[in-house]
Amino acid sequence: MAGPRREVVWIFLSAVLLLLFVRSSHCFYLPGVAPRDFQKGDELKVKVNKLTSTKTQLPYSYYSLPYCRPEHIVDSAENLGEVLRGDRIEKSPYVFKMREPQMCNVVCRVTLNKKTAKEFKEKINDEYRVNMILDNLPLVVPIRRPDQENTIVYQQGFHVGLRGQYAGSKEEKHFIHNHLTFTVKYHKDAQADTSRIVGFEVKPFSVKHEYEGEWNEKTRLTTCDPHAKRAVTNSESPQEVDDEKEIIFTYDVEFQESDVKWASRWDTYLLMADDQIHWFSIVNSLMIVIFLSGMVAMIMLRTLYRDISKYNQLETQEEAQEETGWKLVHGDVFRPPSNPDLLCVYVGTGVQFFGMFLVTMIFAVLGFLSPSNRGGLMTVMLLLWIFMGLFAGYASARLYKMFKGTEWKKITLKTAFMFPATCFAIFFVLNALIWGEQSSGAVPFGTMFALVFLWFGISVPLVFVGSYVGFRKPALEDPVKTNKIPRQIPEQPWYMNPIFSILIGGILPFGAIFIELFFILTSIWLHQFYYIFGFLFIVFVILIVTCAEITIVLCYFQLCSEDYLWWWRSYLTSGSSAFYLFLYAAFYFFTKLEITKPVSGMLYFGYMLIVSYAFFVLTGTIGFYACFWFTRLIYSSVKID
Repeated sequence: MAGPRREVVWIFLSAVLLLLFVRSSHCFYLPGVAPRDFQKGDELKVKVNKLTSTKTQLPYSYYSLPYCRPEHIVDSAENLGEVLRGDRIEKSPYVFKMREPQMCNVVCRVTLNKKTAKEFKEKINDEYRVNMILDNLPLVVPIRRPDQENTIVYQQGFHVGLRGQYAGSKEEKHFIHNHLTFTVKYHKDAQADTSRIVGFEVKPFSVKHEYEGEWNEKTRLTTCDPHAKRAVTNSESPQEVDDEKEIIFTYDVEFQESDVKWASRWDTYLLMADDQIHWFSIVNSLMIVIFLSGMVAMIMLRTLYRDISKYNQLETQEEAQEETGWKLVHGDVFRPPSNPDLLCVYVGTGVQFFGMFLVTMIFAVLGFLSPSNRGGLMTVMLLLWIFMGLFAGYASARLYKMFKGTEWKKITLKTAFMFPATCFAIFFVLNALIWGEQSSGAVPFGTMFALVFLWFGISVPLVFVGSYVGFRKPALEDPVKTNKIPRQIPEQPWYMNPIFSILIGGILPFGAIFIELFFILTSIWLHQFYYIFGFLFIVFVILIVTCAEITIVLCYFQLCSEDYLWWWRSYLTSGSSAFYLFLYAAFYFFTKLEITKPVSGMLYFGYMLIVSYAFFVLTGTIGFYACFWFTRLIYSSVKID
């Protein structure tokens, strides 16, 4: 009795600790990130991040352009996810003092040459934006929506510059945003007289600064003078970018008290104006689920119940031979498929992905993967995928043993290497292309080595441990015996053709997620925040149910047509939704994105190919296990003589 009692005590203690942890997580917006209190006059250091463009998808380091530099450029420590995203967070020359407004601070003076002017022009043509960070908040540009007067949307980062023409001229010129008007919003604690930063905004201007006499450190500008209270309010005389042009970088800082509390400071960034579309997405998906559930219920409760009752009441062998339908293939339905090793590998990898997505969703819904934790989502997904190798090995070994396989080490190696090696090969080629463009998005050699170590040093051993445990367990016994001689499959009607039914089966799972997919692609490729994980979790559950039900329905029709080759068909039926996902990604590329560079196009389709492959493995495994459970259930319910 001591053993079970000790287990109950451990479970109880674990549950109490989990509840305390979840309760404590509501105290802050993001567990583990504490707010910082600033006194008046405290130094505020602005950090610069990568330059980004939705037209090229190639990030660059801020200092790849000849911007003003501090004496020492210090890189901030970045997590694995940040490095993979191409983030390069560095020290900047912009330094403020809390609640002390500044006007027309000169950062530096730069004289362009042909090379630097060309670099600025290229970045302006490709619509690159400058990203900055203050107290972990990204810099945003408030933009008033033309269709709604009182609605303000926030654009991440400000454009390097703009293109335009002088009045009376048709020649297009490039102008740089060299004057920044920062607004730091703060929430004041009335009792302690401390403040917390709750907003970081900017209005960029292009100004051709003028001054009298020779330039030195004490030179006063005539276009922007704090003593004469002359501030920059427009870009009427913009700063042109060209060879031998002199650019003076300046900035203003103003502080605004805000009613927004620190815990809610991300709400303005994450505010979704189109939540009605998400509800429509869920209602649309639920309609598909209800329709499929009705079909499954009809098959399970009416047709199957009638079939099983009728089969069990048959008295003679002659009567059984006269029957048609799914019972006739009972001697072949559990015959191992062609390429059983490959099926085991794909099922194991699918279990690995399912575990990763499920745990990631739970963490995200609880608020642990906020956008304020940059790179957190990618880091967590990568680490979870590695540790879920344990379940991949277990699932593939259990299925392999059921197929009477004996070489479990061979199947383990295939499970540990097939999917990761394919993705790594694509990733390596894409990384070489990014490296060739000298982009900060290229993964450094050290990080590449760390990824290989995580794969070989942790993931592969865990797959072996899982396989060892799974293979030692007794094999699953089939509910019915398999005949020695395979039964001939009769000619099938056109609508039961494998390719046709597989392609039809993928439409409904894709239909359940395609609206949400639009927002996910927008957040990735148009650099917008995605934080509606509650919606995403509901859609994920609907996807699981849809994949399971469509596979069961089509599997039942297949067995009724006396076609017992269901193993691979069940996997490919729901897995074919990945084909539609890739087609939609191509449609999105040509209709929503403005990518023109060949390298950027290759990046997009390379990464979407990896995503589609992962989606195929995930949905295929869900469909396979649903069909596996269904066939075992119905054939264990009939009496076989």
